[in-house]
Amino acid sequence: MEKTCFVIQGFGEKTDFTNGRKLNLDASYAVIKEAVQDAGLECIRADEIQHSGIIDTSIYQRLLDADIVIADLSTYNVNAAYELGVRYALRPYATIVLAETEFKYPFDISHIVIRTYKHLGEDIGRQEANRFIKELKAAITEIIATQKTDSPVYTFLPDLAPLNVFSVVNSSTEITNTANTSLSNTSTDQNAKQLLDLARQAMLQDNFGTAKPLFEAILQMRPNDEYVIQQLALATYKHKQPDPKAALLAAHKILQTLNPETTNDPETLGLWGAIHKKLWELEHDRKFLDEAISAYERGFYLKQDYYNGINVAYLLNERAALEEQTKMRAEAIADFIQAQRIRREVMKYCKNLLERANGTQTEEEDRYWIIATLWEAAVGIEDAEAEKQWSERAASMKIANWMLDSTREQIAKLKKLLIASPLKYLES
Repeated sequence: MEKTCFVIQGFGEKTDFTNGRKLNLDASYAVIKEAVQDAGLECIRADEIQHSGIIDTSIYQRLLDADIVIADLSTYNVNAAYELGVRYALRPYATIVLAETEFKYPFDISHIVIRTYKHLGEDIGRQEANRFIKELKAAITEIIATQKTDSPVYTFLPDLAPLNVFSVVNSSTEITNTANTSLSNTSTDQNAKQLLDLARQAMLQDNFGTAKPLFEAILQMRPNDEYVIQQLALATYKHKQPDPKAALLAAHKILQTLNPETTNDPETLGLWGAIHKKLWELEHDRKFLDEAISAYERGFYLKQDYYNGINVAYLLNERAALEEQTKMRAEAIADFIQAQRIRREVMKYCKNLLERANGTQTEEEDRYWIIATLWEAAVGIEDAEAEKQWSERAASMKIANWMLDSTREQIAKLKKLLIASPLKYLES
């Protein structure tokens, strides 16, 4: 019988709340799976498990009977840490712990060997992937051959007798079969990962009507997965059905399950800000504008990213104009100056991103949005020379026309807001 490896890991994009970085764990899994298969084992992750009942039953059984378990703790995944603890309690050996290089070791696991790999965010560089595959394959081969205790439970409690795995597995299988027979859930021919791949493809094609029910189906399988909830909210408001406002309110309700008022997840905050920004544009209700600014601002200071930053700067100008109209001049000046300060910070982050992207395989679209942000930021701080530099660079890029049109439209709106600058009262 082929030996098996069960990978404990989230799937899709996850945010590391200690530094705001967003990692594509599917890219990590592709490298892990290649190493496992090269070592001659079958590799499976929870979202690839075919099941017709309670997914937890299948997960616990694999934590028990897998010849090797690999736990990736990147982004401080609580579920992964919990399942790692279960594995350590069940088996004295054959567990490997991984984490991305920027993982900060908690004190209580500082004595555990953690193998690290470097992630670029969206992907893992080929050179790094080759290095890590070689290292991980060698570790798997050695661990299977030596069967040396690596569980801290069995290390510090040497007199503890391990479970008789085969007898427990057999009884567990009987329980699983009985439970599955009694459940009315219909089985599916597609696992969560396959559905997620289809949903992502639909999103890339702007086919939000197709993506939305796919994300809803995945959420039934993974009800607490933040990435799936975020993507469902995004697909819902992008679909604009039955009308834009109703779609935004539906997305608002979906995102509330992630506690956006108190969360430290920049991705959730970015979506929460976008929903309220669009509600403000539709309804012109000040509460939506204030909530959008609050969300984008928190997301920006947590992640120090250009998306949240450039959006909060623009909306601060919107609010400054509104405050100027209602004779709240001091508030208008404060918001206007804050918008300029944020844009200067955004420009610094964008320039650093471009420097790091130089010579890499950064997608042209991603590079465009960084340059477009520099263009808008230059307009916002009224730096004509920088505006000319970045506008010409953006116009020379090979990107879809709608992207350039979108940037020009946003900048035209911003220039109208700048004409009504409240700072003119300070200068006169």
